[in-house]
Amino acid sequence: MTHYSRITQIVIDVPPAVSEAEVKFWQGATGHELKRIERFPEYHGGLLREHLGLLVQELGDGEPRVHLDIHTDDLDAEVARLEALGAERVAQERLWWIMRDPAGLIFCVIPEPAESFDHSEAQRWD
Repeated sequence: MTHYSRITQIVIDVPPAVSEAEVKFWQGATGHELKRIERFPEYHGGLLREHLGLLVQELGDGEPRVHLDIHTDDLDAEVARLEALGAERVAQERLWWIMRDPAGLIFCVIPEPAESFDHSEAQRWD
């Protein structure tokens, strides 16, 4: 099935004890404000450029890490495509899938409305 996807977010996962310092650091490092996201208060985020955001996420547990978010207009098709490349599902969280790449690194696949995709920064998959 034809669908679109793109890497849309760089996510920095940190324990709550260092979240505030991490937000301040990345605001200073990038020159971009990272605002608390009301719907998901564990996130602070902002756009680095069109279609590429930076998020600092407070983890409930786990070690600090960086992961990528892939947004797609067809979640099922994109997850299946990535599984065929060697990824595996870890857990479904809210509306998206947490996945693991062949090296064991975590990433997320997140649904996005089809009208938000264009040919300039999204990959079309047939």
